[in-house]
Amino acid sequence: MAQNSMRVLLSSEQIQARVRELGAQIDRDYPEGPVYLVAILKGACFFLADLARAMKRSVRIDFIGISSYGKGKTSSGEVKLTKDLDSSIEGADVLVVEDIVDSGVTLTYLIHVLSQRRPRSLRIVALLDKPDRRQRPVEVAYVGFKIPDEFVIGYGLDYAENYRNLSDICILEDPKAG
Repeated sequence: MAQNSMRVLLSSEQIQARVRELGAQIDRDYPEGPVYLVAILKGACFFLADLARAMKRSVRIDFIGISSYGKGKTSSGEVKLTKDLDSSIEGADVLVVEDIVDSGVTLTYLIHVLSQRRPRSLRIVALLDKPDRRQRPVEVAYVGFKIPDEFVIGYGLDYAENYRNLSDICILEDPKAG
């Protein structure tokens, strides 16, 4: 694989501190009953694990697979469900856990699909928000960090399935074919 140049945007320490703050805020906002954390695969799994551990209340975890990127750096604009939930969310407080909100295309589709399943509440928690890229309006209830329009990797975020395991979030400065 060709070597890519990257620089740290958010350190592991910054990420962990913010995830703890988000967990505490969610605990305050949902004082009763379990909260269903629904992570969008694959990128949000790192954030989901740390967020669930940061929360003191009862949480239930599920995963949903959505694809709109393929192996490139930009959204194809075509969204498809690749893995559905394992359990019903009817009557539940649901937080969709996303690694990054970019165009809004994927989340608009997902919120529409999940809202038809009649949860009590349905909100989004995103580690990263890139508002300059928005094509569809999306209301994100909890945002870890607003970031510039740069291609980021690490902490679950990938480039062609690589770099997810980095503990920092880095800007990929000169992506080359891998």
